[in-house]
Formats: sequence, C-alpha cells, structure tokens
Amino acid sequence: MVSALLRPITSKALKKTKFDAIIIGGGHNGLVAGSYLQKNGIDTVVLERRHVVGGAAVTEEIIPGYKFSRCSYVLSLLRPDIIKDLKLVEHGLKWYYREHSSFTPLRGSDRYLMMSSDHEYTRQQIAQFSKNDAENFFKYEAWLSKFARHMDKLLDVIPPGESKSSYLRLLAGRGILPDAHEFVDVLTAPATKILDRWFESEPLRATLATDAVIGAWQCPSTPGSSYVLLHHVMGGVGEREGAWAYVEGGMGGVSNAIAKFGLSVGLDIKTDAEVQSINVHDNKVEGVTLSDGTILESKVVLSNATPKVTMLDLLTSRELPNEYLSHIKSYDYRSPVFKLNVALDRTPKFSCLGNGHNNTAGPQHQGTIHLNSETTDMVDAAFNDACRGNVSERPVLELTIPSSVDPTLAPPGHHCASLFIQYVPYCPNSGPWNQQSKDEFVKKVFNQIDEYAPGFSDSVVGYD
Repeated sequence: MVSALLRPITSKALKKTKFDAIIIGGGHNGLVAGSYLQKNGIDTVVLERRHVVGGAAVTEEIIPGYKFSRCSYVLSLLRPDIIKDLKLVEHGLKWYYREHSSFTPLRGSDRYLMMSSDHEYTRQQIAQFSKNDAENFFKYEAWLSKFARHMDKLLDVIPPGESKSSYLRLLAGRGILPDAHEFVDVLTAPATKILDRWFESEPLRATLATDAVIGAWQCPSTPGSSYVLLHHVMGGVGEREGAWAYVEGGMGGVSNAIAKFGLSVGLDIKTDAEVQSINVHDNKVEGVTLSDGTILESKVVLSNATPKVTMLDLLTSRELPNEYLSHIKSYDYRSPVFKLNVALDRTPKFSCLGNGHNNTAGPQHQGTIHLNSETTDMVDAAFNDACRGNVSERPVLELTIPSSVDPTLAPPGHHCASLFIQYVPYCPNSGPWNQQSKDEFVKKVFNQIDEYAPGFSDSVVGYD
C-alpha cells in the first residue's frame, strides 16, 4: 500500500526544532511547496496530522486487498513544470490514459453515448443522436481549448494588482486581449448558455453539463458554471493536452513521488504531527505548537489547511482584522458530494450493451460512467431537491473504475469503484447523517445503479 511506503520514514522523531520554514499539512500542495523550498536551500519541515501524507491525494487499503483513492481520483491539473522540476516520473509517478473518457447509458434503453480519444468513433456515437452535434463537437472542443491555452498563460502568473489597467496589460502581453470578450463569457456564463449555443441533443449536453457541476454546489444554469467546462480541458497528462488519467497505485502515487523527491533533497516530513496553534508575538510568526506540546520555531509558516482552519482555529482572533475575519467566517464550503468507494467482485454489466459482456473490463468501464444524468433536466431536478434541503431523489452518479486499467488496485477479476454522488446536503432536512441513514442511502444508490447494470448490488464486496 502506498501509505506504508512512507510511514517508517516520516514517523521518525525530528532531530531539531528550528527551521527556516514550517508547512502545516502534508497534502500534495504542502509537499510541493516543501520540496521547492528545500530544493532551493531553505530548511523546511512538513507537518501532517494523519499517519500518511497526501491529503486528498492518498491511496488507502480501506477493504483488505482493495486500494482506493479516497478523495481525488484522476490526474490532469498537476502543472507540467512541477512534474519536471520535482522529477516525479523518476520517483515513481506512472499513469494510465483513459482512452475512453465517458460512457452515458440510457436507462431502460439499448442506447448509450460513449466518448473516446478516437475522433471518428466519437463522431459516430454523437451522430446517433444528432448529426449536427457530431459535426459541431470537435469545433466546440477546439474553441474551448483556445481558452484553455489562454488560461495556461495565466495560471503561473502572480496577479498584477487590483486596477483594471494592470489586468488589461497582462491580457495584452499574453495575446489574450483580442479574445477577451469571449474569454470573460466562458469564465462567467452558465454552462447551459455555452452548451445550448453549440448543441441540440441529449445525452450529449447532459454528459458535458456534468463536467460543469461536478463537486460544486451549482447546476448547469448557474452563472459561472461554464468555467468548470474550461477547467476540465485546461490540464493534461504527459504530451496529451486536456487528457485525464488514472495514477498507478491510486492518487497516493502522486503524493508518494513528491515526498520521495522532497526526502531526496533533505526535506523533513513528520506524520502524526497535528498542529495545535500558530505562534505569533508582536504580529510576527514565531513557529507552531503541536498537539503533544512540542514547539517548533520558524519565522515563516505556510499552511496547507483551509483558510477557515488556518485563520480561525490555528490563529487567535485578535491577530486578524475584523473585516478579514468576517470574510473568512462567511466563506461557503458547501459541497454537494457524497463520496463512496466500493469493492466489487466483478465488472458492472450494463443492460444497454446486451448479454455478451463477460467479466473482462471493457471500454465502457475505463472512463467516467454517467448515471441518472441522461438529460440536463435530470441534473437540474437533482440540484433543486438539494436546494430545498433534501437529498436528491435521483442523484447524479459519476462512477469510475480505475482498476479497469490499473491491475495493482484489486485482486484478479475484482475491482475498485469510486462514486461521486450529488446532490447531497451535509445537513439535510431529514436530520444529521448517522450510520443507519448513510447505509440506507447507499442501498438506494446501489438499487439505482442496478437499473442500468443489473446485479451491481450483488457484486459489492464492501464499501466506505
């Protein structure tokens, strides 16, 4: 298991208590920051509360024999310079491309939409529902990719300031100004405005619309949701722009590679090291105090925790301006997602593909499987349920099975499945979540998957 590889290294007692920089949180962002600082001669320690580094990018054997990416589950937006600078491939990072990116079966039908890296195949699939959309799809992708390239020019740039003129100079200097009007539209418009401009058919619009809402408390008609369409094409893996991939061994493979590089240049990484407070005197940082009472000294403290935890829990209120405190306290952290990791003893058998499917993983299992989202109306209905404080009657389900391409995750013939389920309020009208209500909801989700892939419920070995 990936986590076990780092535990004996990171659990050693620290040999010193003074550092040039301290980083709170050993998620992948904290590890990247620590690695760069140490690489440039700044003596740094990364402190992680859990027994394993990685944060959201972690692999754990939740069910014996099955290794899951507990939170994040696909790779695309890790900056190429980071992969290169930190020599992540040399330190074990390996990935599998998703040659088939999505599969949307239509419930109660033998029809489905499958998207692939093979352009002609994808064109034929879309043409089943609309020949116009089949012709427009690759024009749409090229149009969106243009703005993804614009965004790429900005991602590593320090914001120029608050004035409008400084931003205009930034856009002009990077050749973006001629497209500024459309660019702003992509960043601020509802996804439906963009998709309705290009396409006329379902399930294509709904399949693309789910990219605009995944993980966000919004529906396709929410202003700003079109930015998330852009978000899904502005990354890349290796030499493939816009590609998404599964990391071998799960997402912990990313954090593991970063940590290995950090250790190779002298970075200190300490797990089971919960920070209790950031120590400040005369408005100057002096270090941190751990929950066991250990005091570590440094004039620089970076936090990989959330702004709310950092500013409200680790700092005392008197050290922050009231206006800033008010902003942090009102920050909206709502997520609509119920994340579910499931161990399976076989691959799902989708009824729309007929009875010829055996237990071999096929193209339909390799990408994102979209369920309960054949139309944008279905996505809107699920969102509206949650806005009323209720768990969606038919929640949008995004199912991925990374073991369909990565044999290191599960026993032979078995699989690890990840479910992003939305929209699910954290505090629904029915009352706080408990184990019984969670199990009842999971059973409901499995029953709805059975409507697309009969027998799915019977294939479940365990879940978390």
